Amino acid sequence: MTLKIYGIAASRALRTLWTAEELGLPYEHVKLSFTDPVLKEPAFLALNPNGAIPVVDDDGTVVFESLAINLYLARRHGAGTLGPADWAEEAQVLQWTLWAATEIESQTRIWVQQMIYLPEAERDPAVVAAALQALAKRLAIADGVLASRPWLVGGRFTVADLNLAAVLMRFKELGGEAHPHLSAWHARCLARPAAQRALALRAAG
Repeated sequence: MTLKIYGIAASRALRTLWTAEELGLPYEHVKLSFTDPVLKEPAFLALNPNGAIPVVDDDGTVVFESLAINLYLARRHGAGTLGPADWAEEAQVLQWTLWAATEIESQTRIWVQQMIYLPEAERDPAVVAAALQALAKRLAIADGVLASRPWLVGGRFTVADLNLAAVLMRFKELGGEAHPHLSAWHARCLARPAAQRALALRAAG
C-alpha cells in the first residue's frame, strides 16, 4: 500500500513531504487545507481527533503531529540513514526534535501569530521583540554545536536536522543569519534535492 499524507504543502505537512522525499517513499498526497470541512468529518477525525493536518496513514499505521510523523517514518523506513542507527543516536534524534518543538517552535509560533496572522494594527512590538530575543539565545546554542560538526547527529544528515530545519523554515525572518554556523547548516539542509522537491510542492500550491 501507499503512504497517504494528508495536508497541503503550505502547512506543517511540508515537513512530512520532505521526509517522504528524503526516504524515496511512494506516497499519495491528499491536499487538505487548514479550513477544509473534511477535517471535521467523522472519517477524518478517526485519523486525527484534533481535526488538524498533517496526518499520515502508512499501511494502516496512523500518526499525527508533524515531528512525530517524521520520527516514525525515519525509524521505520530509514534506520541508519535518515533515521537513527542505534539507541545512542535515537536519544540524540529525540533530544534535538523535542528541543526544536519546545525551545524553538514555541517562540516561532508567537512570531508567526503576531507577524502573519494579526493585522498590523493589532501587533505588539514588545511581544515580537521578546520572542526574537528568546530565539536568539536558543539559536546561539545550536550555532555553537554546529561550529564543530556539519550535522546534529552521527556525522550525517538525519531526521534531527530535517525536523529542526523545518521548524526554522522562516530562518532569515527569525534572525538566523546572525549565527554563521547555523546559517550554513540551514542552507545545506534546504539545498538537498528532497528539500527542493518538497518546497516546489509548496510553491505549486
